[in-house]
Amino acid sequence: MLCDIRKLAAEAASEGVGLGAFNVVLLEHGEAQIAAAEAVNLPVILQLSQNAVKYHHGWIDPIGCAVLKLAEQAKVPVVAHLDHAEDLDLCRAAVDLGFTSIMYDGSKLPDAQNRDTTAQITQWCHDRGVSVEAELGEVGGKNGVHDPSARTDPEDAAKFVADTGVDLLAVAVGSSHAMTSRDATLDTELISAIKQAVPVPLVLHGSSGVSDGGMRAAIKAGMTKINVSTHLNVVYTAEVRKDLAQGPQLVDPRKYSRNGNAALQAEVERLLLWYAGK
Repeated sequence: MLCDIRKLAAEAASEGVGLGAFNVVLLEHGEAQIAAAEAVNLPVILQLSQNAVKYHHGWIDPIGCAVLKLAEQAKVPVVAHLDHAEDLDLCRAAVDLGFTSIMYDGSKLPDAQNRDTTAQITQWCHDRGVSVEAELGEVGGKNGVHDPSARTDPEDAAKFVADTGVDLLAVAVGSSHAMTSRDATLDTELISAIKQAVPVPLVLHGSSGVSDGGMRAAIKAGMTKINVSTHLNVVYTAEVRKDLAQGPQLVDPRKYSRNGNAALQAEVERLLLWYAGK
């Protein structure tokens, strides 16, 4: 069933458990993620990123409508979420399509402009009953806020939430995007400090690079929404490679994707249970 993230995130935060948020690159990824959530009877967040929309020829409607249909037909609560959208028109298009949550990413903008623009899109979304996630701007590291050396200041995070009215906040605590190894070290003391200062649930981006133990510790310290993309791509692609190694006679994508989708589903099931402390 399609639902709003605010209630799910508030409940998870109060219980000290994590919500799994997984990126949909191909339609079958979303199908596998829904199947996984239903298998373990837990909610799930299906994320469609701006980069994924770009991959699909810049058309949000076909893949976005598919994500929404999957969510509507699911037997568990599902959030349809637009991830890392820097394009305000794309944010509005996702809302108009029926997405229940967006993440506006103004982190590359100057701080004042990021706060002002985030506040504006947040009000626009709230007027339509849609939740908003955002993140602070550059706080250190040569690659900006997404560099593993970047750190979010708790007081600045609290002020950002007050200035913008966002419902969830992504923070920099030691992870980085697109990691294919799981050896990132998170600053759990900082997570706890931000949690105490900020009145909304916290989001961890770059979770693919975090070990199982590190992830459980981060959730215990105060993380709620856990974003995973690259790790699932690694799992899926490893199985596809095994099948393609059979030789050039294997040409039907349904056959060489089947095991990849099954492996992706199994990993989503495992992660959902792990984030829920089960």
